[in-house]
Amino acid sequence: MKSDTSMLPVAEPVRWSTWALLACLLLLVIASFATLPLKWGEFFSADAVHTSADFLHGFAPPELAPNFLMKVGVATFETLAMSAIGTVIAAVLGALLALPASGRFGNVARNATRGVLNVLRSIPELVWASILLIAAGLGPFAGTLALALHTVGVLGRLFADAFENCPPLPAATLRINGARPAVAFLYATLPQCSPQMMSYTLYRWENNIRAAAILGVVGAGGLGQMLKYHLSLFQMPSAATVIVAMLLMVAAVDGLSYLLRRAMTR
Repeated sequence: MKSDTSMLPVAEPVRWSTWALLACLLLLVIASFATLPLKWGEFFSADAVHTSADFLHGFAPPELAPNFLMKVGVATFETLAMSAIGTVIAAVLGALLALPASGRFGNVARNATRGVLNVLRSIPELVWASILLIAAGLGPFAGTLALALHTVGVLGRLFADAFENCPPLPAATLRINGARPAVAFLYATLPQCSPQMMSYTLYRWENNIRAAAILGVVGAGGLGQMLKYHLSLFQMPSAATVIVAMLLMVAAVDGLSYLLRRAMTR
């Protein structure tokens, strides 16, 4: 039996502005390849391959001394704590800033709050850490604050968009029946958005795990600081153990986050 396609809606023609945007993006990609001095021949040369193989051979076998593994375990816990605390602080502050950013207190508060969130998330974690290390000193405190500040900008924008895109009918029904705006938000809007907000938070926690490991390179503690120390002394077996710990930690957190998101979205 042939399907009747005559009842299907006619596809809208693509606007010229869309084609112009695609053409500009294509020209940008071509210009990027044309202007950058990409030396692919030298990268895949026999000398480069031999040098890379010798460098990687220095990482084997990893350092497995009990005392060193204990230090790696402490640094791993420190990295996890930095990412977890930074994400929790960011989730709380992001939810608070998302209320005015979603337009619930007028357009002036919306535009001002979104401007603050744009500034926070446009500055990378490494830049925040470099600034905060001057004020807070070396250690995980500055790294935690750096993660929190950047993540506030990201989660605040995502939470605000979730509030704006939430179906308004349940909250409107409560308002018609005499409920106050705060009550309608807590009992109608927030329960609808909370699974999506939690999913965003867990995803950002995954990203912060990787960022926390990198922030240690600038002196923010954790596995990154250990990796920088051993690489600077050319202690490749010790650096290999730290890298393996990073990979295992990221894989474990990714799996846990996936299971939690799956459980909440069923």
